[in-house]
Amino acid sequence: MRRIPLLLLLSLLALPLAAASARGSGSGSLVLAEVYAAGGNSGAAYANDYVELFNRGPSPVAVDGWTVQYASASSTSWQSTALSGTIPAGARYLVQLASGGANGAALPAADATGTSNLAATGGKVALVDDATALSCGDSAGSCSAASGLEDLVGYGGAADYEGTGAAPAGSATNALARAGGGCTDTDDNTADFATAAPDPQNSSAAPSACSVSPPPDGSTGSTGVDVDIQPVLSIALDQPTLSFPAAVPGTIPDPLPEHVTVTSNDASGYTLSVHRTAFVPHDLPLGIGVGAAGLVAVPIAPAPDLSLASANGPSGAGGDTVATSVGFVSPLPAVPAGHYTATLIFTVIGK
Repeated sequence: MRRIPLLLLLSLLALPLAAASARGSGSGSLVLAEVYAAGGNSGAAYANDYVELFNRGPSPVAVDGWTVQYASASSTSWQSTALSGTIPAGARYLVQLASGGANGAALPAADATGTSNLAATGGKVALVDDATALSCGDSAGSCSAASGLEDLVGYGGAADYEGTGAAPAGSATNALARAGGGCTDTDDNTADFATAAPDPQNSSAAPSACSVSPPPDGSTGSTGVDVDIQPVLSIALDQPTLSFPAAVPGTIPDPLPEHVTVTSNDASGYTLSVHRTAFVPHDLPLGIGVGAAGLVAVPIAPAPDLSLASANGPSGAGGDTVATSVGFVSPLPAVPAGHYTATLIFTVIGK
């Protein structure tokens, strides 16, 4: 039987509480396939800057609410162009942008149109799955954890980029083109992009699905793959410290929430319980409740633990969260003023 205790310090002194956050990352299906930044310039092949998207995945992707964003080489101020519609698997999507002059041929009919004027010598282009402007880009890797970022290309003198370095700068006669016809994505701008003659394609172009090349003629080999899954039984708390500031004897401070998340792959299930230490320098009537239930006094060891929850199988993929509230079951006694502390010990046991 495995037993996992976790300690929680309670304090009557006001202390800051930390909140964790996580950000998502791109799915990898949609990529920036081509960038042309010299539209309309002297000797330009085309009259407008453009960005071409490509769906390298096996399923269509709806881009309603998405944006293509641009910032100059070291800037953190981004301009956005709104996208709409759905890009089928293997399909292209052409975003027409500003022009630097009257030179060059007209682009094919654009699927989206914006006013960003791309710098030919260096800049950053991002594909974002929402309309919120980015605020990163002044140093390498600064955009890597940006919310909603699906793909990023830093080129020329760009301060930020994917991987080990920026893609090369284009020219009036060259665009930045993703290798493999748009299929190659190693998350390294230097490796994934090269200059090539601009070839803007819109949603009317014939789809071109990405595929894995078959092995060359000859013999083949195989290898077995095995993995040993280790037992998991753990607890996580959303509040490492609970503080009741400026508590007054004779009153009952409002309870504070404490979410306890149990992660277990034990097929037989688990039980979750709690006990505590006495407050020092004088004990106080600490209680805990689950969900909407009222508070119940938390026992002090060696008294038996108070049962909080149980399960007859493994937890869900993200763990099972037990919403508790911690407070006091009766008015605070007339104890001397001071700093009082105790510790809650949550314990999860496999069945």
